[in-house]
Formats: sequence, C-alpha cells, structure tokens
Amino acid sequence: MDHLRTKGRGAQINTPNGFQSNRYELDETLSPKTKYFEEYPKKVVNFTDSPDLRAMIYVNPYQGCEHGCIYCYARNSHEYWGFSAGMDFESKIMIKRNAPELLEKTFLSKKWKPETISLSGNTDCYQPAERKYQLTRKMLEVCLKYGNPVSILTKNSMVLRDLDLLQSLNKKNLVHVLLSVTTMDEKLRLALEPRTSTAVKRFQTLKTLSDAGIPTGVMTAPIIPGLNDHEIPQLIQAAAEAGALYAGYTVVRLNGAIGPIFEDWIYQAFPDKAEKVLNQIKDCHGGKLNDSRFGVRMRGEGRFAENIRALHQVSIRKYMPDRKLPDLSKDHFQRPGQLSLF
Repeated sequence: MDHLRTKGRGAQINTPNGFQSNRYELDETLSPKTKYFEEYPKKVVNFTDSPDLRAMIYVNPYQGCEHGCIYCYARNSHEYWGFSAGMDFESKIMIKRNAPELLEKTFLSKKWKPETISLSGNTDCYQPAERKYQLTRKMLEVCLKYGNPVSILTKNSMVLRDLDLLQSLNKKNLVHVLLSVTTMDEKLRLALEPRTSTAVKRFQTLKTLSDAGIPTGVMTAPIIPGLNDHEIPQLIQAAAEAGALYAGYTVVRLNGAIGPIFEDWIYQAFPDKAEKVLNQIKDCHGGKLNDSRFGVRMRGEGRFAENIRALHQVSIRKYMPDRKLPDLSKDHFQRPGQLSLF
C-alpha cells in the first residue's frame, strides 16, 4: 500500500460539493489532521421509511467519520454541511454536543412511544471522537434512565468501554450490539477502512460481549465483489464462534460522490484488480456503480449478486442454524414521575 498518497486515510481526494457552485480550499498537507466542529442541532432523532429498510429510528451524535471507510454511503451527507464527501468526510467531524439532551427531550415528549433507537444509522457512534466527547455513552445512559430499547452498530472495539451500561440495559432486554466486519485480510482492511479496529479485535469484542450475555450479531457489509466476497464463509464462521446470533450483509453500491472517490482509491490501492472489481460492481447494479432502485439496491442483481446471496445463505445454514436475535422490550419505558406505561 506504499503507493497510496495519504496513509491513514481512505479517500485520497476531495470531490466537488454538488451543492456549491464555488469552491474554496486552504492548502493543507497530504496528511490533514482531524478537525472537530461543534454543532447544536434542533433535533437528533431521525426517522426512515425506506422500502429497503425496516422502519428505523436512528441517532447520529457525529457527522463525518474518522474511520475513513472508502465505501461509506454516509459520505454524500457531508456535502450538506458544506464539506466534500472525500477526505473532508474523515478529517472534518461535526460534534453534536447536545445530542444526549435532545434524546432525553424526545423521550419526555408525550408524543413519543417507545421504539428501538439505532446508534448509528449514518456514521459510527464509537469513532475516535467518542473517546473525548462520550456522547454515545451519555445517550446510552438516557436510554437506560427511560427504559427505551437501543441497537448499536459499530466497527470499533471501544464499545467495550460501556460494558457496564450494556449489561444494565440487557437485564431489561433493551440492547443489541452488532459489529460490522468486512474482511479478515489486514492489508485489505488498512486500505479499505484505515482507522477501524482490526478484524481480530472486533471478533474478540464480539466474544467478550457475548460471554457477558449481550445479544450480538455481525454485518458482513458491504460485500465488494472481487475484493472480499470470497471471505463470507470465514467471516460468518468466526462470528458464530464468537457467539453472534445474527449475520446480515449488503452489496456495495457507489452513489453520488462515492463513485469517483472509490474509483480513484482502487486504481491506487489495487491497480491490478481495479477493472475487474469495478465491472463486477456494475454487473450487480444494472451496469452502473450508482444504484438507487428500491428493492434491489442493497442486495444487487445478476450473476455476481446471486453468488454472494447464495454463499451467505449457505454459510448461515452451516454456522448459524436456528440462531436469532431476541426482540427488544418496550415494556420498561417510563418517564420520571410516571408508572410504567405497560
């Protein structure tokens, strides 16, 4: 990977912001230091009714993500803040300082009916900024205080810092933790998602959580044909051995600015594989890298997508038969001064 221009970063370029007609940039070094920008939004709880997803309510304490995953769909949303979806996404991080207070305000509203909160639906809630700001921990404390269920998805072993809260939540069946794992090839991980925990560390984290009684699962996502699709059985076997009760997946899709960012990256990181990988991704999405079609965009279609689906299903049947995450409870939700609502 020595040919990469900027070590420790996924994106190697800043793509133009589609919302801006003019562009102004300071001349920075090729290894930009991460900068944090504090924000105080008016709301932090978001709802999605996408036909591809179950009705989901998600909270993102951070916008942008220092993990630097080259394929991340959240990159496009960084343009809403006036930044680029490229290197800006992983080096200019928005900190929503009032996120825990806004979550509590939501729970105090009489309009709120207990539903599972997802941490996070966009960027990783345990990215490096969490060490300093501890917004995720504070939101878990809010969920415990009100008895509201919460589901966590992360690539970072930092989740173990909050094991005390997770165990308290789990006593009332209020928490799931999912680890996202894309590859067990350390060279590929360093290029693909440079500031995440290693796969070994993630599986160790999964086992520690499972041994503590926390319901866990994995997302082997995204699957990138020609890069990590052959690892599906190995990933699911390792997850099963670590106690995971669930394994999901998505096929990579490169919408918006992610397409040119990914293309620039793969021609540098894996020049000998670039054409093959890009062509196989296109084959999964009707001949394009960009796929917004509901119903097929998450899983793809065609020969390569079908091979991925079949391999994943066979691996689940072999390594995780009859396993299932338990449904989280809504019965413990209670506002201060009230009797249980159920």
